[in-house]
Amino acid sequence: MIITAAKWISILFGVFIILVGFIMLYAPKKARAILRKAGSTNFINYAEITIRLIPAIAMILYADFSKFPIAFKIFGWVMVLTSAILYIVPRKTHHSFSLKSAERLKPIYFQLISPFAMLLGGLIIYNVNWV
Repeated sequence: MIITAAKWISILFGVFIILVGFIMLYAPKKARAILRKAGSTNFINYAEITIRLIPAIAMILYADFSKFPIAFKIFGWVMVLTSAILYIVPRKTHHSFSLKSAERLKPIYFQLISPFAMLLGGLIIYNVNWV
């Protein structure tokens, strides 16, 4: 049951990353506005960190059943560790960093990196065994 849930959460995460790639490609100003909101309020800050733990833990749990277990384990643990760091970093620091990043990342840059987001999402889905 838990492994099945982890499998589908991993698939949905891959789809989500692909959709983010499309937003970056076709609505880069919207993607930039979303980045500016990271850490802007306590609710947004801790909700985004907590929500990103769900696919991270799912990938760790499902890793042994995937095509490339090490990839899922490493990616999942990196997400868990960076989430833990973000819990410790003051919210205002996190928000300041997202504002500076959004300022530097012009809409054209979002469009240029969008294929990499789509590729990452596709690789996450590919790594899931459908059997």
